[in-house]
Amino acid sequence: MVLRILPVLLLTLVIPTLYVVLTHLRHARRPLRWAAWLPAAGLGAWAVKLVFGEQFTQEVVSFFTLWFVVAVPATAYTLVSLVGRLVGRLFPTAGAWPERVAVGFGVVALGMMVYGAAFGPRRLHVRHVEFASPDLPAAFDGYRIAHITDLHLTSMRGHEEVVRRLADTVQALAPDLAVFTGDLVSHHLDEIEGFETQLRRMRGKDGMFAVMGNHDYMAYNHEIDSAKRARLVRAMPYRLRRDAGWRMLNNTHYPLRRDSSMIMLAGVENWGLPPFPQRGKLRRALAVRTLVHRDEEWRWHRMPPLSQSEPRFTVLLSHDPSHWREVVLPQSNVQLTLSGHTHGMQFSLFGWSPSAWFYPEWGGLYREGDRALHVSLGVGGALVPFRFGAWPEITVITLRRQTK
Repeated sequence: MVLRILPVLLLTLVIPTLYVVLTHLRHARRPLRWAAWLPAAGLGAWAVKLVFGEQFTQEVVSFFTLWFVVAVPATAYTLVSLVGRLVGRLFPTAGAWPERVAVGFGVVALGMMVYGAAFGPRRLHVRHVEFASPDLPAAFDGYRIAHITDLHLTSMRGHEEVVRRLADTVQALAPDLAVFTGDLVSHHLDEIEGFETQLRRMRGKDGMFAVMGNHDYMAYNHEIDSAKRARLVRAMPYRLRRDAGWRMLNNTHYPLRRDSSMIMLAGVENWGLPPFPQRGKLRRALAVRTLVHRDEEWRWHRMPPLSQSEPRFTVLLSHDPSHWREVVLPQSNVQLTLSGHTHGMQFSLFGWSPSAWFYPEWGGLYREGDRALHVSLGVGGALVPFRFGAWPEITVITLRRQTK
C-alpha cells in the first residue's frame, strides 16, 4: 500500500517545502533553510522505511496521521499561494491579499486536520432514513434496521470508547434488526480480540447479520501466506458466530418473519470494480433453496414460492456500492441494498467528498425508481483514525409500506 502511493507522499512533502524555501526563505540563514526541510525529510525517510516492512500496523497508522497533519495543510497553502501569485500578476492592485488568503487556507486546513485526527473518530452520529416500497408486507411497516459498516477494528485501538458507544447506541435504539456490511477488520482476524463483548451487544430483536468486505479477506496483510489467509477467511463466520453471535450471509439469505408474513435478508461476499475482489454471487444469494446457519448448525432452507402478483421484498447486504448499479439493478428485483466501503474518504465539506470522484453513490440514500441503495460512511478507518465532515455513523432505516 505504502509503495503504491510513495510518489504521491514524497511529492506532497517535497514540493510545498521547496516552494516555501524558494519564496520565503531564499535570503534566510542556511540553518533556517535546513530546518525547514526537517519535517519533509523525516516523514519521507519514514515512508521509505515502511516500504521495506509494509504492513497495516500501528506504525503505519501513526505515519499517516502525522502526514495528514503536516502535508495536507502545506499542500493547500502552496496551491492557493501559486494561484494568488498568478492573480497578483494579473491584478497588481491586489497587493498582499492573495498571500494572506493562502496563509488563511493553510491555517484552516491545519485546524481541520488536527481536529479530524484528535476528535473526528469519536464524533459518532445517528442518522434516520425511511424507505417505502409497495412490495413490503403490511406486517413489516415500521420495521427498523440498524445499519453499521466498516469498523476496521485496528483503527479502534486507542478509540475503544467508540465501539462501546456504538454498542450502547444500538441497544438504546432497540432496532428490529442490526446489519453489518463488511470490513470488520483491516488485516487480521485477531483484531476482534478484546472487542467481543461490545460486538455481541450490537444486535436487534431479530439478531445481527453481516457480510464480508474487501479488507476481511486480509489480502493487504503481507506477513501471512496464502494458505493461512484462506484458513482465516474460512474461520471468520464461525468465530463471529461463536464470539459475537453474528451470522454471516456470504452469498446466501435468511427469512425474517412477522406473523404469517416474510421478507428476505440476503448477503453477498465482496463484489467491487477492479482492483477489488469480485466474489459476490447474487444469483446464489437469492436462490430459492439455500444453506443457512441455525441452532448452531448449517441446514438447508427452502423459501416459500413466489407468486407473480406478490414479489418478495428483499434487503441485500453488499459491501461495495458499485455492485448495485453494475449487477443488482440489471440482474435482480432487490428493492433495498445496503453498502459501505467508501467511508466518504473520511472527509466531507459542505456535502461534498472526494469519494464522488470514484463512486457515483458514495454516501446516503440513492433511488432508482422503486428501488434504493443506502451507503453508510462507516465508523472506522482503513489506514488512519481520521474523520472530518464524514463523521462516524450508524443509520436507522425504517421500512414503510407504500400504497400501490
